[in-house]
Order: sequence, then structure tokens, then C-alpha cells
Amino acid sequence: MNWKQLISNKRLGQENRHSERHDDRTEFKRDYDRLIFSAPFRRMQNKTQVFPLPGSIFVHNRLTHSLEVASVGMSLGNDVAHRVLQNSPELIDTLFPQIGTIVSTACLAHDMGNPPFGHSGEKAIQTYFTEGKGAYLKEMVSKELWDDITHFEGNANAFRLLAHRFKGRRDGGFAMTYTTLASIVKYPVSSSSAGKKGKFGFFHEEKDIYNRITQELGIIPKGEDRYARHPLVYLVEAADDICYEIMDIEDAHKLKILSFAETQQLLLGFFDETDKNRIQQRILDEGITDDNEKVIYMRASVIGKLENCCVDAFMENEQAILNGTFQGSLIDHIAEKQQKAYRTCTEMSVKRIYKSKPVLDVELSGYKIMATLMETFIEAAVHPDRFYSQQLIRRVSSQYDIDSPNLETRILAVIDYISGMTDVYALDIYQKINGISLPIV
Repeated sequence: MNWKQLISNKRLGQENRHSERHDDRTEFKRDYDRLIFSAPFRRMQNKTQVFPLPGSIFVHNRLTHSLEVASVGMSLGNDVAHRVLQNSPELIDTLFPQIGTIVSTACLAHDMGNPPFGHSGEKAIQTYFTEGKGAYLKEMVSKELWDDITHFEGNANAFRLLAHRFKGRRDGGFAMTYTTLASIVKYPVSSSSAGKKGKFGFFHEEKDIYNRITQELGIIPKGEDRYARHPLVYLVEAADDICYEIMDIEDAHKLKILSFAETQQLLLGFFDETDKNRIQQRILDEGITDDNEKVIYMRASVIGKLENCCVDAFMENEQAILNGTFQGSLIDHIAEKQQKAYRTCTEMSVKRIYKSKPVLDVELSGYKIMATLMETFIEAAVHPDRFYSQQLIRRVSSQYDIDSPNLETRILAVIDYISGMTDVYALDIYQKINGISLPIV
């Protein structure tokens, strides 16, 4: 793969259209603005990241997480661009210098396809078909759709959200640039070719769109419906890896799941003795006495360190990345000390954070809500002529083609509808269809 071809501002659905521009924004900045002002992006403010949505203590939700990932992604993209241009100055007159904006935009979009209640929402959609009442549908739908819905994946759903033409929308969905769309596909393989792991990057309905993008950008095919990653995916993934791990540690400290001493030990573990002393001395010099503020300063130092390490890892492996032979993530290839500290944080997160009572309570409640919504609305889609089904179908937004004569289209419409809900809206619909609450006029 080569950088000149990989960075393209061609827009999905507008390949042959040349619209008049009235400002000096680049096409990639237009992508960024288009996402920031979109309804699906706003809805992420009411979707769980890890901890329950805030009460008296504000922790991260999908929106704040995505904004932070986008900030780190901008730094990663700009630093990689600077380093690559030093080695390949001929790229200065191409679109390549804009990769910071592309990576940042892809970071904004990377979680837009995630359903309510995080991973428990994903699992509820999957298991309705594999373990729940939806198992009988296997004989009624194609193998491709069955593979998609039984391995439902938020990343693939993000690509669908941006690229699919929903009812009443323009061709190309959000009409994003090819490179921005390619940069969010973390698992560039179809569900049918993904194997037992099941992680995939595009639904069967969007397979031809992704194939068109790979051909335009020169992304290397690696088998049937399987491709190398676009190189910028590694930077998007690194920004996400850095933010979710380190910010979860900060949130756990705010919620008193981790003590200050434990948090300090985890965060300072990324540095040698000289840098540890420098950070601690700076905290003293700045007169910071509040433990939360100390954690914020240490967290910022860790993010800066990991960002530099990931840039180094990208540059050391640039040719393998372009050849499609690079294995793993950039975090897997950072310096040993930082990699060990990152693994220690991951182990602590699994042990103390992700299995904590508040997190488990959200997962349990979320799973029940999502499973009930799936059962109720899928049954309505399968039997649309029933009275109750018709009542439910009227609740679904007109952009979802739930009135289609095709069963598979109706099933996907339900999944589109439910996965696009916020946590609060999903709870509200759950309560109403179960007669737990009534609308107040």
C-alpha cells in the first residue's frame, strides 16, 4: 500500500459530484464537522462507557470518551505525519499532511455503532439469536445475515451507520470520504470469514461498499472478504487503547474503587525513577494538594508518554503496516516498561473495575432491557400483521425500513432501531412495553 493512494477525499455516494464550496475547510474537516453536529454523535452522551451514567460524580460516557480519543488521535496523526514527511518529503504536496484530522474524525466515529449498555448490549443482541427465542430464525434467513446478527459487532455497526442509505437519506449515508470510512474499520473482514472469534468490520449489506473503498485506496486483500487494515486504523486503535485504559483508572479513583495509593502506583509505573521524581516534584511545585488533581496530572503525563511510544512503534513498523504484515496493535509493540505498566493496569481493571458491583449492575440491567426489546420488536417484525405488532411498529422511526416486505430487511431495521437507542430511551421503552410506566400528559 502507498500513502498517496491511501489518502483520498473521494466521498461515498458523491463520487461524480463536484459541489461548490463556500469556505476553506478541507474535505476531512467537513467529515469531522459532519459527525460533531450529527444526532447519532449527540446520543452517545447517554450511552454507558463502563460505569453507570453519572449521579453526583461525573464519569465517562461514550461521548466524553470519544472526544478524548479524538484529541489523542489528532496528536498521534499529526506526530506520525511529521515523522513520515521527514523521511518522505515528496508527500508534502499530497493529502497526507491531513492525517491528524482524519484520525481524529475516525476516533469520533469509532463508538457510534455501539448499542445501549456497552458490551452487555452487544451480547444481548447476539444471544437473542444464539441462546434466546430468536434461534428459530436461522432457518428463515440467509447464512450471511445469520452470521452478521449472531456476531453483532459495534464496529461493523458504526460503518453501517455512516455508509448505509437509510430511508429518506441520501446515497452514501453520511457521505464521508473513503479514507475516513476505511480508518474506522478495525476488523476488515466479513462476519462469514471472521472465524470463531467473530469480530468483523462490515455487514453483508455493506460488503460491496467496503470492497469499493478498498479498491480505490489500494488496501491489500488477504482472502475472501478479508483485507489488510488501512494504516490509520492502528492510530485510531491506539488512541482508544490509551484513553479507555487510563481514563478508567481515573474514574475508578473518583468512585473510590481504587485508593489514591493504588492509582498513583499504577500511573507512575509507566516511568523510570527520573521521570517519576520529576512528575512528583512538579506536583509539589505547583502546590497541588487535592488527590483528584494529582491523579489528573499523572494521568495526563501517562497519556503523553503512551502517545509518544505509539508514534515510535508506528514509525518502527511503518513498512510492515504498509505491506499488510504487521501483527497486533501498536500498544503491543511499545517499549517494554510501558507495555508492562499497561498490562498491570489492564489486570487491575479486570480484577477491580470491570467486576465491581456498579459495573455488574449496569450490565445485568442492561442485558435484561436489551433482551426484552429484542424479543418484543423482532417478534413484531416477523409477524407484522398482528395487532400488537402494528402498535409496536408505529413506535419505530420512519428511517428504519420495518415496513419492508422482506423479512431480513425488517430484522435489520429492528437492530438498527434498538442499537441506536440511548440507555435512558431503551429503559423508557422497556418500561412502557412492560406496563411499568405510563406517559404523563
